[in-house]
Amino acid sequence: MKFKRIKDLREDNDKLQKDIANLLGISQQYYSEYEKGNRTIPINHLITLAKYYNTSIDYIVGLSNEKNNQK
Repeated sequence: MKFKRIKDLREDNDKLQKDIANLLGISQQYYSEYEKGNRTIPINHLITLAKYYNTSIDYIVGLSNEKNNQK
């Protein structure tokens, strides 16, 4: 499953794949596979990304269009 929003969020925050890979403790090549949809993102990485980008996992995986779920 391809999560286009992880690439969009990364680019919106002027980060390189290697920056986010370092955050997650993985290689840039491994992270690239997430963006391409060739590898499933584990829940612990989704949580880290949601916290880092101050958004919800639902937004990242496309279940919500609300970038920030605060009301």
